[in-house]
Amino acid sequence: MQRSQVVDAYTAPLQLPARIFDRWLAVRLQRAIAPAAVRLELWDGSSPYSIDTSPIGSVLVLDRAALIGLIIDPDLWFGDAYMAGRLEIRGDLGTVVEALTRATLGPPTWRERVRGALERPNSLGHARCNVQHHYDLGNEFYQQWLDEDLVYTCAYFEDPQMTLEAAQHAKFDLVCRKLRLQPGESVVEAGCGWGALALYMARKYGVHVKAFNVSHEQLAYARDRAKHEGMTNRVDFIDDDYRNVHGEYDAFVSVGMLEHVGLHHYHSLSEVLRRVVRRTGGRGLLHFIGRDAPRPLNAWTRRRIFPGAYAPSLAEVATRVLAPSGMSIVDVENLRLHYARTLAHWRARFGNAEEQIRARYGANFERAWQLYLAGSQAAFSTGWMQLFQVVFVPLESAPLYWTRAEMYAANNAQL
Repeated sequence: MQRSQVVDAYTAPLQLPARIFDRWLAVRLQRAIAPAAVRLELWDGSSPYSIDTSPIGSVLVLDRAALIGLIIDPDLWFGDAYMAGRLEIRGDLGTVVEALTRATLGPPTWRERVRGALERPNSLGHARCNVQHHYDLGNEFYQQWLDEDLVYTCAYFEDPQMTLEAAQHAKFDLVCRKLRLQPGESVVEAGCGWGALALYMARKYGVHVKAFNVSHEQLAYARDRAKHEGMTNRVDFIDDDYRNVHGEYDAFVSVGMLEHVGLHHYHSLSEVLRRVVRRTGGRGLLHFIGRDAPRPLNAWTRRRIFPGAYAPSLAEVATRVLAPSGMSIVDVENLRLHYARTLAHWRARFGNAEEQIRARYGANFERAWQLYLAGSQAAFSTGWMQLFQVVFVPLESAPLYWTRAEMYAANNAQL
């Protein structure tokens, strides 16, 4: 008898319990995702899928450790295993991820509650590090799949067939109309990205903007663009945290920044609003990813993509940010389906550039961002996440408009 046969004879009895254990875990996991009609398959080709309908796709788990991780902590391990190539999706990634998202809709799990309780406050230092982790990956990376203005927030598709560029400009104009910006007014923007909205407000509405950001890459790009467009006398891009904003302004605007504040510092943002929004004639707009009910962000997204992020409910924003600052909500709009469409555009562009991204950043990075974009689109398509625009004024002020008609009037020469 050859040595290999001797080894097999001794190890075969030990392998049998392991295979039984694998099948038991697989059955348990398949049962959990049964409503998604997604087939679970193990590394040896076996599958516990027994539903009469054909699966819409398959999740292939390539090793036992990944299988155990999906049982113990699916929120974290699904992303980590996919990112590392230890889990594969057969079929359309977006379709499978959306089906899995729908199948797992429900109240927060005990793991989420524990993670929420252990959330670390975003101090000035942590906040800067968190932002730089995500946004300072290099402008070249974002230029490969965002629109020409590098707008990394939800667009507004007045017409579903609009291009991404046109829809982002429509979003800018909707924000300006909601704020009723007038020439010569002062605006402060908290978290300005690559500067496109600040420049649009100054160029199209004649306002003066102070835009705050802590991303070095974004600020360098924004300042270069302002200089190139001759807008440095109207827009001042400032390398500083929103908590350090001082002075009084006619309007406060934040698009995509509230998600980075964190629950522990809502009082800080509230103090800023009380301090900087002019009590007579002042107003503001918060545009942010939110939820219908409080719960922490997905564990994998928070750890690998957006450290320190939190998507609040409307109630949390109303009671912990606006009410303590003496602000009154005058308009709320939910644009979640617009964000799903925005993400569909981003995913298509990312797919066209995936080879270049993989070559520069590595396969793990490229797979992580594939999953992040697909998961985000699924979250907005299913209602797991919301996209809120909230307009507010000091409580002693009158609302900005009698009806919504002027906010949604057909675009005129502004566009």
